[in-house]
Order: sequence, then C-alpha cells, then structure tokens
Amino acid sequence: MITRRQTLQLLGTVAVTAALTTSFPALAQNASVQDLAVPGPLGDVALGPADAKVTIIEYASLTCSHCAAFHANTYPELKKRYIDTGKVRFILREFPLDPLATAGFMLARCDGEGKYYPVTDMLFDQQKNWAFTDKPLDALRQLLRQAGFSQEKFDSCLRDQKLYDAVNAVKNRGIETFKVDSTPTFFINGQRYPGSMSIDELEKIIKPLLGE
Repeated sequence: MITRRQTLQLLGTVAVTAALTTSFPALAQNASVQDLAVPGPLGDVALGPADAKVTIIEYASLTCSHCAAFHANTYPELKKRYIDTGKVRFILREFPLDPLATAGFMLARCDGEGKYYPVTDMLFDQQKNWAFTDKPLDALRQLLRQAGFSQEKFDSCLRDQKLYDAVNAVKNRGIETFKVDSTPTFFINGQRYPGSMSIDELEKIIKPLLGE
C-alpha cells in the first residue's frame, strides 16, 4: 500500500517540491497562435484535422474537479458536434497541479499516443475514485490495469525522470509563455478563456469563427 507521503518519494521529492512551489506570473489574455502551435517535448496529441478553422488547446490537471466536470459535461458534445465532424482541432496539454496529476499524465504518456486520450478520459471520469482517496497510487494502479499496465510497467513509468521532466516542461511553458495560472484554461484560436465552459458558452465562441 502506497500512501500520499510515499507518493512524493516515488516521484522524486526534490523535483516534486520544486513543482509544488512554482510561482505563477501575472494574468495575460491572449497568446500568439504561432507560439501556441509549438508542441512540448513529447509532442501534442491532437484530435481533429490540422487544417480545422478552430483550434482549442486546453491546459488541464487530472486532479482538477472543474476539469473533470468539463470533460464529463461539455467535452462529449464538443467532440460529437465539432471535433468528429472536422470543424475543430482539440489538444489537451498537461498542467498538473500536484504530484498525483503529474503521475496521471506520465502514465497517459507512457504507452504512446494511442493511449493518451483513453487514459486521460478514464482518469477524469474516475477522478473521485483515485485522486481523493487515502491511497491514490494504489487506486491508480488498479485503474491502469484496465488499460493494460502491469505493476512493473506502472512503476517504471513513474520512475522515468525524462518523462517527468517532459510533462512538467509543458506546464512550465504554459506558466512562463502563456501565463496560465489556473485549470482548466482554454486557448481558442489564441484567445484565452479560463474556467470550465458549457457547450452553449463554447458554441458562442466557436460558431462565429466557423462562419456559422
């Protein structure tokens, strides 16, 4: 059984402490579309065509309840109406707010792009069953078994320092370059929208960009 305190040891106390004490710069409203298009060291896992008129980039934490609410209540309709129809390109980027979210993203990245959204979707859907338990890593391990992770693979993934650094590089660039200071934060064609949004709120932004 692994406790929350042992989680810090597993992920590396020094690195985690540095991540938890990161200061956030002042708020900025917009970002350069060209700068936003530059992926992190692991690359972006995008849904929807590269030539879509609208690109939505979401900075999220897997332990953020507002992010989970967005992915439960808004994202399915967004995907159905706009991503699957080729109108919108969607990218989820890592912005872990704590070591557990970092661990979740590391696991989502550990098995290639094909597992990224299945794993992140599962962790958002099951958030209350792992992120807010007494033994979250044990709960994570149980969930990831459903995605084909053996115990050895699970543990080796969370000990991968390069993967840890790469996940946090995405977060750090979000802070330093795009002034992200909360989750979820969306950039829609470069315009910054902090906070979870309903499908109706999103459509008010998306439709004019699509000429609808």
